[in-house]
Amino acid sequence: MQTLGWREWGSLPELGIDALKMKVDTGARTSCLHAFKLEPFEQDGENWLRIWLHPEQHSDREHVCEAKIHDQREVTDSGGHTELRYVILSTLNLGEFSQPIELTLTNRDTMKFRMLLGRQAMRGHFLVDPDKSYLLGQLGATA
Repeated sequence: MQTLGWREWGSLPELGIDALKMKVDTGARTSCLHAFKLEPFEQDGENWLRIWLHPEQHSDREHVCEAKIHDQREVTDSGGHTELRYVILSTLNLGEFSQPIELTLTNRDTMKFRMLLGRQAMRGHFLVDPDKSYLLGQLGATA
């Protein structure tokens, strides 16, 4: 298994996100992606979402993408608050790893990281060294 640090760079190419800094969160079951606006729509008889997000920390640059809705689930955050969230599937590229993962969507504007990498995505592929950062390299500049 490959070892991750507590934070890593990855990409979500199907969403058009080439570099995204994520916090590796073994306390989170499902991975989570920042989205400040969601617009459901129907395409070819299937339910989709138009997603607005700020992919870079400390930036108001907007990125808009679309994804098919995979599910809706109640998710309890670390503060104990429960929220109904949309779930999408998207391929995550992280070092040599490239595989579809589930992502819940919520507004993370007040959080330091735009994405949390949860246990489901890591299980069977990665170990975590909480003393290290960016063990798989740096994709972005200072985002």
